[in-house]
Amino acid sequence: MANLTPIRDLEVKYTQLFINNEFVNSASGKTFPTINPATGEKIADIQEADKADVNSAVEAAKAAFALGSPYRKLNASTRGQLLNKVADLIERDISYIASLETLDNGKAFALNGSIGDTNFSAQVFRYYAGWADKISGRTIPVDGNHFSYTRHEPVGICGQITPWNYPLVMAAWKIAPAIAAGNVVILKPAEQTPLTTLYLASLIKEAGFPAGVVNILPGYGPTAGAAITSHPDINKVAFTGSTEVGQIIMQAAGATNIKRTTLELGGKSPCVIFDDVDLDTVVQQAQEACMTNMGQCCAAGTRTFVQEKIYDEFVARSRELAKTRKIGDPFDASTINGPQIDEEQFNKILDLIQSGSKDGAKLEVGGERFGDKGYFIKPTVFSGVTDDMRIAKEEIFGPVQQILKFKDLDEVIERANNTTYGLAASIFTNDINRALTFAHSVQAGTVWINDHNYVTPQGPFGGFKMSGLGRELGEYGLQNYVEIKHVVVRLPQSNAALQ
Repeated sequence: MANLTPIRDLEVKYTQLFINNEFVNSASGKTFPTINPATGEKIADIQEADKADVNSAVEAAKAAFALGSPYRKLNASTRGQLLNKVADLIERDISYIASLETLDNGKAFALNGSIGDTNFSAQVFRYYAGWADKISGRTIPVDGNHFSYTRHEPVGICGQITPWNYPLVMAAWKIAPAIAAGNVVILKPAEQTPLTTLYLASLIKEAGFPAGVVNILPGYGPTAGAAITSHPDINKVAFTGSTEVGQIIMQAAGATNIKRTTLELGGKSPCVIFDDVDLDTVVQQAQEACMTNMGQCCAAGTRTFVQEKIYDEFVARSRELAKTRKIGDPFDASTINGPQIDEEQFNKILDLIQSGSKDGAKLEVGGERFGDKGYFIKPTVFSGVTDDMRIAKEEIFGPVQQILKFKDLDEVIERANNTTYGLAASIFTNDINRALTFAHSVQAGTVWINDHNYVTPQGPFGGFKMSGLGRELGEYGLQNYVEIKHVVVRLPQSNAALQ
């Protein structure tokens, strides 16, 4: 693997739209700034896509997907080779890409930050490279003298919209399975963090993808995003972001051509701690569960339920641990927490922290700005939290741990499920029967036992209830990118004995 030293004074190489394998200016000529959240200063001006640019990308994608096109003539194994090449190039440039992510997003450069994200993105491309020539249908033993089989065919043009909290990772999650299944892509990265996705576009071109197969359109949701979700020639839309925006996208997809829709939305995940655990280990795991990536994680274990016998000690240890959580320059190797993504998110988190104190929770530590520039918030711990408080119900998306007290398994299962969300959950206990009872009872797409936020390319990820529709990653993630066609052949009567 390449050198893993951060590059502080890096050159931003790509700021244009990527359409038909070329970097081009937007049709309007408009730009928008991308901001360094650690300083609040502008990094670069980015070309701003809108409806006209989406139309251009659709035309490029249609040509790439047309029957007889160079892309459609590729062997499935060749698509896998292209995805593997992208993984190779990501690994080659890992230090630059991770530095670019840290600059644009603010997450720590360290192994559990931008370096880890970049490496994981390569793993996702490599995982789906292996699937490209293994997507197959079935033969079905129907009655009578007929031969019946299914084909798994690509959906077509896939519109994809990614969030700002894991920019490169989410692009990998969406592009790789779409290509493995033979689709073409039009992807809009979050306007806050377009830089690593645009660099990925350059690697896709370098890898040898035919023109029009992958198109990247930085821009805003109400313009570029809306044009993608409402375009009649886009066959599928995949979105990761807030539940509120997910509802808008689902309505738009239904109002046009009933696009296939997958949504990975918000969460308020329970992290349940029983009194038979080793506190030395679990206090740290539980805090990391809710504060990883500065709390900007949809699956974060933000509702920390602690059994009453160990509650006071758990709170005390969590308070002291939060004080040691290094916050500051995300390029510094010792930094754990960088800044929040932007001023809007910064203010939202502080408002929710204030509501926690107002509603009667005890602010144990943190709860205020760190430093005099950028969007840093001190790691925050609340105790005495009850289920009816805003901080226990709303997705904060910041470094805020809410610790709630419970008595027994039945109670905590009921309270864990008392939410509109259902993305993830975790339980820490040495009793496997208790753990499996919880895992089978909680309404969540992923349940971790004695762990949290362990995500791999092989395992499916997605939510119950208002946390979304469909799954990403693993074999399940391919299901969203194929149409199932049933072919039935009537055989001559003389062949009936072969059935």
